[in-house]
Amino acid sequence: MIDAHVIDIARLQTWMDAQGLPGQGEPIEHRYLSGGSQNEIYEIKRGQLHAAVRIPPPSAPDSRDAGILREWRIIEALDGTEVPHTAAIGMCEDRDVLGRAFYMMGFVDGWSPMETGRQWPEPFRSDLEARRGLAYQLVEGIALLGNVDWKAKGLADLGRPDGFHERQVDRWTAFLERIKGRELPGFDVAAAWLRRHRPIDFVPGLMHGDYQFANVMFRHGAPARLAAIIDWEMGTVGDPKLDLGWVVQSWPEDTSDQTLSGLGYADMYGMPSKDQIVQHYAEVSGRQVDDLDYYLVLAKWKLGVVLEQGYQRRGDDEKLQAFGPIVVDLMKGAADLAESSDYGR
Repeated sequence: MIDAHVIDIARLQTWMDAQGLPGQGEPIEHRYLSGGSQNEIYEIKRGQLHAAVRIPPPSAPDSRDAGILREWRIIEALDGTEVPHTAAIGMCEDRDVLGRAFYMMGFVDGWSPMETGRQWPEPFRSDLEARRGLAYQLVEGIALLGNVDWKAKGLADLGRPDGFHERQVDRWTAFLERIKGRELPGFDVAAAWLRRHRPIDFVPGLMHGDYQFANVMFRHGAPARLAAIIDWEMGTVGDPKLDLGWVVQSWPEDTSDQTLSGLGYADMYGMPSKDQIVQHYAEVSGRQVDDLDYYLVLAKWKLGVVLEQGYQRRGDDEKLQAFGPIVVDLMKGAADLAESSDYGR
């Protein structure tokens, strides 16, 4: 029913009419926006309705349908909260409609850092004070997310917060063993340190699981305003401060270094310091951050394992090949920080 980057608009129209969505009787305009092995996104316009459909590609495993339902539960639960998110419009589990489960969300009028190359759009390209706001808005998003009342929102069964930290080392060590193709110096050092340490406190909450500039959208123009957190494949109920660790584990030590403009997918020159954005997170979330080293070690170590999976199936894919040295650096960074940290001594 679905070919590459094509959806059955007639079937989608029938479903939309059955849901009582706006624009009945009017034609549907649509276009493919983005996608990969996980999910595809299509822009939909019909009358006053401006939306997006998120659906697994035909080649994705059946488990991706369950993932789509999981994502839907999160964005639906975010309605009525302060967390910037896409509006939840409708969900379809019936594969007879488009061949896969899918959901429809509000279209976000904004921009993604993944669309702008290594340069921010104006005014964030030339106005460094405005640019700083992007970083503060980034961490504010997860500060607000972690404070959502997930039990009241019906997400008590979304994750397993009990024993969250006790499971991390065993889970990701076993994962690495299944895909292992080389030795990763530093892995065992960081793993042993994580076994001996725990956060000062653990207040379960909603977490994104892969939080970074690549997975948010901003409103157009200054001041910086977060429009929506997107891509909820890894969303769960766990420890929200791991999202913070994910963001800052690679944050530059010196953001006044102009050579940062040519590194990575985001120009970090002129951004606030790591300490400044961590403090902003603490102020908005109300959570203490004295145990940040724990989350930095865990984030580097876990991300290294995740990227190693891609590297081990790299083949001729240059993007996956590039993960090789990144994983080595992450493991070394996790081990070095573990050995030098004063936390828990």
